[in-house]
Amino acid sequence: MRNKTFKIIVIFFAFFCFIIFFLGLNKPRNYIPDANVGKKISFFSSKKLFSDKIINSDELFNENKIYILNIWSSWCLPCKAEHNILMQLSKNNSIEIIGLNYKDNISNAKKFINNLGNPYSEILTDSDGTISIGIGAYGVPETFIINKNKIILKKFIGPLSDQSIKEVQSILK
Repeated sequence: MRNKTFKIIVIFFAFFCFIIFFLGLNKPRNYIPDANVGKKISFFSSKKLFSDKIINSDELFNENKIYILNIWSSWCLPCKAEHNILMQLSKNNSIEIIGLNYKDNISNAKKFINNLGNPYSEILTDSDGTISIGIGAYGVPETFIINKNKIILKKFIGPLSDQSIKEVQSILK
């Protein structure tokens, strides 16, 4: 009798687990940020990478320029691959490139910039990733083209390429 009761309890428990897992498969729980293209970025503030001074988005996006907000990390290999393209874009005086360092070790981020060059007019830190998520990023690297009114004009997911440069140039015209 005791053996039969144990088998019934095991079968019931297995059936219960199966139902719970099956129901969980039908409910996606993935976080997918909004595309945000055409929307205004929300206010944020962050520390600068090299000075620890706090700066906010109103101070960053205040000139009549097009801004490129590049989210990067020193541990990200695609970020390293796209760095030369950012260096090329930094030569264009009609745009400002702002770097947002995502969930990175500060000393590693500084070494990354010192070794590869600094294409950014400002570099901010996003140690917990909340600023990036608020803007609509999935991960790194991601790049946003933003106008002076803080409206997102274009979003690039993944590393920038030669095609990306052409798209940025078409936005500038």
